[in-house]
Amino acid sequence: MEEGITRIGVSLPKNLLDEFDRIISTRGYSSRSEAIRDAIRTYITEYRWLESEKGEIVGVLVVLYDHHVKGVSDLLIDLQHDFHEIITSSTHIHLNEDQCLEMILVKGKMERIKVLVDKISAARGVMNVKLISAVKKV
Repeated sequence: MEEGITRIGVSLPKNLLDEFDRIISTRGYSSRSEAIRDAIRTYITEYRWLESEKGEIVGVLVVLYDHHVKGVSDLLIDLQHDFHEIITSSTHIHLNEDQCLEMILVKGKMERIKVLVDKISAARGVMNVKLISAVKKV
């Protein structure tokens, strides 16, 4: 084993692993490990960007979630009320029988928006959260 490499074990739902394997095969990765390293690097880069942003921004928070997970819809509504001072509007889209997409337009201090992102990201049933910073307020 190469020095500096640590072997880990990860438990994943079968459907998630199957989809991941399909994608890495399509993209031509030589191994699952390399694809996981690439995914982790991407996650770290996005996290560092989120942490480095400061000041006032305008953007959209895109949230993909499984609405069958008990309480997730109510939690998202409650959070939007709790953060009403930075949320200008939201749009809810039913993607299929299981998944919904919420687009939340935000405007305000990045520090406050980060708190919202973290709370939504940690919610059970939320599958993906992406903050797209459209412009910095001048």
